[in-house]
Amino acid sequence: MAALDTTRSAQFANAPVGLNMARFAAAFTAWKDSRATRKALSALSDRELEDIGLTRGDIANFSVR
Repeated sequence: MAALDTTRSAQFANAPVGLNMARFAAAFTAWKDSRATRKALSALSDRELEDIGLTRGDIANFSVR
C-alpha cells in the first residue's frame, strides 16, 4: 500500500508554479513571524527591553532574511 506525503513541500515540488507559490508562502510566513516579534518587543517597556539585553533601536533589526 502506498503512503501519501501531505507536507507542503511535497504538494508543490513537482510544478514550477507551485514551487514559486511555496516560496512565497514561506516568505510570507517569515514576514508575519518577524512582524509579530517586532510588535511584541515594541509593547515592552524600556526597562523590560534592558532586562533582555535590547534597546528600542534594536527592534528594527528583527527582519525577514
